Amino acid sequence: MTAPGSTPFRHVADSGVDRAAGERSDPDLLARARVDESSRVLVLSGDRAPLVTPERLSWVAAERVPDGAEWAFLGRDGGGRALLAAAFEAGETDPFEAPAGWGALRAVGGTLDAPDAEAFVEALSLARWLLDSSFCPACGALTMVVDAGWSRRCPSCGRQHFPRTDPAVIVAITSAADPDVLLLGSNALWGENRFSCFAGFVEAGESLESAVRREVAEESGIDVVDVQYRGSQAWPYRRSLMLGFIATAADDASARADGDEIAAVRWFTRDEIGAGLAGEGDLRLPGPASIAHRLIRDWHGGAS
Repeated sequence: MTAPGSTPFRHVADSGVDRAAGERSDPDLLARARVDESSRVLVLSGDRAPLVTPERLSWVAAERVPDGAEWAFLGRDGGGRALLAAAFEAGETDPFEAPAGWGALRAVGGTLDAPDAEAFVEALSLARWLLDSSFCPACGALTMVVDAGWSRRCPSCGRQHFPRTDPAVIVAITSAADPDVLLLGSNALWGENRFSCFAGFVEAGESLESAVRREVAEESGIDVVDVQYRGSQAWPYRRSLMLGFIATAADDASARADGDEIAAVRWFTRDEIGAGLAGEGDLRLPGPASIAHRLIRDWHGGAS
């Protein structure tokens, strides 16, 4: 739930697909769906999917999918049609031509309509696990895909394995003294003038609130107060569930980069953030597919 008085934001993957999880135990579900002419398939090549337009994914019939894919049942659309994913490792060539080419989630997720955005996130999250987790982590045996792509069973030791999701916090930091400035950080691996919110994975045995305070202190030197939850976003880079917060600095003057992961921290004015969101000036902000963009945008618009 959101903090009292706050307004949740719309994020990638929030409506449109009925996952129909109760159907996954049917051992013949995928086989039937793959020969059903009404089924629609989202093909993935690495982290890219085919596009009809920049705002719409290109769903295809199962017969158009080349051999060698890992298959999964995503759910059903509003008309009851089965939605499937067919995943391929990234290759030098596309599996087939698409009207508007192929786009990565990072690049097109923010422009897709809600059902397509949700389906893309679900399909990519599941595809990465299917392609990367063929062997049992307990005994090393080759596993079998079951539950219509949603789990793997080891024929050797009998263990069942599921797609993994790792929680991570991401935080926008407001000033203790000036409501019109926001603290952002620049990762050491990024290009010049690229800034974003502070983020990190939740450690074992750690609460979300403790993770927020630890990560922010480690990366920016700031102790935070008034930590407010703003919303979440599934993010397949890699298998993360991003939990968004906004918090207030206890002391603005203590801001400093850790010099390791974070190369620079800086307080930005509301006007500077507005220019960055508009693509003007030197400041480079996260793309609209990300929860970081929404945290920054909502602060700029006064919704935080």
